[in-house]
Amino acid sequence: MLSENLLHILEFVGTISFAISGALVAIRAQLDIFGVIFIGGITAVGGGIVRDLLIGRIPPSIFSNGQIMLIAILASVLVFLIAYFNRQKFEELSAKIESINNVFDAVGLATFTVMGTEVSFLFGFSDNIFLTVVLGMLTGVGGGIFRDILTDTTPYIFKKHIYALASIFGSLLYYFLRRYTETLILATVLSLVFVVVIRMLATKYLWSLPKIRFEETDKQS
Repeated sequence: MLSENLLHILEFVGTISFAISGALVAIRAQLDIFGVIFIGGITAVGGGIVRDLLIGRIPPSIFSNGQIMLIAILASVLVFLIAYFNRQKFEELSAKIESINNVFDAVGLATFTVMGTEVSFLFGFSDNIFLTVVLGMLTGVGGGIFRDILTDTTPYIFKKHIYALASIFGSLLYYFLRRYTETLILATVLSLVFVVVIRMLATKYLWSLPKIRFEETDKQS
């Protein structure tokens, strides 16, 4: 019962956070209100859909729980209206808004990573650590991948700062705490804080994984 309640809380928080993050990206891409709602929605539910398809949960839970989609739509509409009626400030404060977006994105990543990992426990896959961590990571990063592709951007997780790695290690932390200490609340809190802190530090100090850079590419960028 506690586990199911935890999932509902995480889903609520993660949905709002990712819907806001997706809507902000869509607004910067100058999409219309439908585009903002669609991108906000797919950012919020995309990872969960991928997770459910992997474990054979058909139809995915989002299609049997209209409340979550409604929350994502309302959050996206609210962001659009705030930006629409404050266009000048929105442009002037673009750097600050980017920082705010990073916070919402980090919270969404953390909550959905933990949620995806917990779903693996609920469905009896906890003996398979690889599957459990993959489910946690995909739930966390899946929506963002859809968001970036649909806004014609190379997915964030492949090029900038530590993102998927934070999700993987956050999922691993939750897995071991949940499996070997059986302290659900402690596992949840520590894992959430871990992912958020790693993401915030990676953004602040520009931590990124190694990549090959070419002079021509650098000059063009």
